[in-house]
Amino acid sequence: MIVLPSQPHVSAPWRKRLIRLVERTRSNPPRDLADVIRAELRVDLAARYAGIALTHPLGKASGQLSCTVPQIETDVASGMAFIVLKTVIAESEDGDRTMGAWALPETRMRVEQRAAPDGRSGWTVTWKGRGWHGNLDQYLQFFEEALDAARDADIPVVPSVKYHLPAGDAPFRVAEYRHTTSKLLDVWSRAGCGGPMVLEKDFSPTLAGDDRARSRAQILRWLEQVPRLIAQVGREPVRLGVKVMNALFGDAFQVEMVRTLVTRAAPAPDFLVVFNRLFDPAAEVAFGGWELSDRNLRVLDALRREGVVLPPLCATGNICTGRVMVEYALRGCESGQVHTFFQLPLSQYTASGGSRSSRALHTLMLHPTEGIVIWLRHLHEAGWLDEREGQLRFLDIVGRAAFTPRQGGGQGGASAP
Repeated sequence: MIVLPSQPHVSAPWRKRLIRLVERTRSNPPRDLADVIRAELRVDLAARYAGIALTHPLGKASGQLSCTVPQIETDVASGMAFIVLKTVIAESEDGDRTMGAWALPETRMRVEQRAAPDGRSGWTVTWKGRGWHGNLDQYLQFFEEALDAARDADIPVVPSVKYHLPAGDAPFRVAEYRHTTSKLLDVWSRAGCGGPMVLEKDFSPTLAGDDRARSRAQILRWLEQVPRLIAQVGREPVRLGVKVMNALFGDAFQVEMVRTLVTRAAPAPDFLVVFNRLFDPAAEVAFGGWELSDRNLRVLDALRREGVVLPPLCATGNICTGRVMVEYALRGCESGQVHTFFQLPLSQYTASGGSRSSRALHTLMLHPTEGIVIWLRHLHEAGWLDEREGQLRFLDIVGRAAFTPRQGGGQGGASAP
């Protein structure tokens, strides 16, 4: 099994090439940084999200940083691979929304360090807001403007929705599913994007702390039924991703949740986003940091051991280093959604200029000890990853956590030129 060491082991000549590129691009990270990396370091960061080809694996997660057009424009200019919009609360045709308690105005975000139980210091961001606080009509206008802002760059822009989830044996509010999905499809069609609309169904971390999520059977009912209700709109195809929450139960139930989505939901989701932030019932806030990524990786390992056949995966949760993105990729994730890392103190980034989005992408890709690129090179020199057509490819490590190295390789790393 591939276990990454504490530090990457690469040859000195290759490390010098990396450092030269870091220094040359740090004052003004280029929008096409992934192309530059491919040309100069022979590392191809091409990835996939929802079956869509991407130039690199890093996208913007749904949240406070994807709820205005200027934010979208900044992300497009930075070269973000894809953008998931803030989560809207589903409405019926008469404007009623059963999950209206989640449509709260934004509050100021607080970025802070959070210590994991083993003492590692990570980053988390907290706020009291939940979903999009405006109504569906306002969100539809925002969706249309966001699509237009990203059109020339051909960057996927994806709506995120919180649909009605009933308590007990109460019926689902099908009218909210039908109306909200239909109106989003109207925008998609007018924009002339072509192909199925990608849509994320958000099982949010605050839902995990809600009374209606205290029952395992209740949660499994939602997971089994929600994909069918979205698909029933039926007028045009929707490529559905489910952003799975971390429930307030153990790892075994997290595995059961995923198994339900892929074996009992009909149709099953086209892809999964794994997994939403943890929830602290005492403080009544969601949080991230190392506890989150440790749990997510642990559950992905458990799913592999149990032989659960998974759809395409997109990671989320504490992607604050490129190394963490590589860890997710080894366990099957073809891309990742970032949120907290865009908000750190500027001293935490390798780049000294550009927007926060461009600085974050520069750091996650090129950091000389924690970036995606150096860890792909480490895997190559350690015998885990071969070149293809002169390139090391990010997609070639996806799902390879349990592989053995080629003959002559090992986890310590070879000193290749």
